[in-house]
Amino acid sequence: MSHRVILVVLDGLNHAVGRHAMGHLHALCEAGRGSFHALNCELPAMSRPLYECLLTGDRPVDSGVVHNQVVRRSTGTSLFDLAFGQGRRTAAAAYHWVSELYIEAPFVPARHRFHQNTESAIQAGLFYWQDHYPDDHLFSDAEALRRLNAPDFLLVHSMNVDDAGHRHGGGSPQYRNAARRADCALADYLPQWLAEGYQVMVTADHGMNADGSHSGLLEEERRVPMWLFGEGFAHAPVASLQQPRLCGTLATLLGLEHDKPYHAELLAEGRAAS
Repeated sequence: MSHRVILVVLDGLNHAVGRHAMGHLHALCEAGRGSFHALNCELPAMSRPLYECLLTGDRPVDSGVVHNQVVRRSTGTSLFDLAFGQGRRTAAAAYHWVSELYIEAPFVPARHRFHQNTESAIQAGLFYWQDHYPDDHLFSDAEALRRLNAPDFLLVHSMNVDDAGHRHGGGSPQYRNAARRADCALADYLPQWLAEGYQVMVTADHGMNADGSHSGLLEEERRVPMWLFGEGFAHAPVASLQQPRLCGTLATLLGLEHDKPYHAELLAEGRAAS
C-alpha cells in the first residue's frame, strides 16, 4: 500500500457542528464516496499539543507540549520526518505553530512565512500567523503548494472556525457559518484532489464550548468529527477511534515504515486482511 495523502485540520470544529454544517462533505458520504466518523481528542483540548498529537501520535502528557505556550521544536518523529526520511515529498499550508514545531522556533514572519528547503522535513511551506487569515486564502495557498511541489503528504490547516468560536462562542451563528464556509472551500478543491488519487482525511484538533474556549472534558470541547475520502480507506464503521493512532494510520496509508500504533480497520487493506 502506497498512496499520496492530504490531511486537512479544521481547527476548533466540534462534532456537533461538523455533523450538521458540512453539507458538501456529507453529500460525498451519502453518495458512497466517503465516510464520517467521530472521536475524542486527547487532553488538554488545546491546539499546539494536539497538532503534535495528530502529526507524531504522541499524547500531550508524553510529548511535553502540554499547552499553547510551549514554544519549541518537536522532539517526536512526525509524519513529515517519516516521509522525508523515506524519500517522499512533503508540504504544509498551516498556522505558524506548525512551523515552530517542525522547522524552527520562534516563528519570524519575514524569515519563515515562505519555506522552501529540500533538506527539511517540511520541504515546502506557507505559514500564516493571524487567526482570522481567510480560509479561502489558506486553501488557495495549499493548492498552489500542491501544484508546484506535487507532495506525497500535504497538511492543510485552517483557523477560521476556531477564531469564530473564540470571538463569539461555540453555539453562535458566526461559529456555525465559519464551518459552512470551510465546507464550501473544501468543495472547491476536494474533487480535484480525489481525481488525482489523493487520500484525504478531514478532522479537527479539538472542539469549542459555548464560552468560546476549550481545554477540558466537555463533549463540545473534546468530541471532534472526521471524514475520510479515497479508495485507500475502508469506509466502514469503527467502534472506537483514538486520536494518537491517526498519525500511524496515515503513515501506513503513505506506505511508510514506522512503529507507530494505527487503526488498521480504517484502511481498505487492513480490513481486507482481517
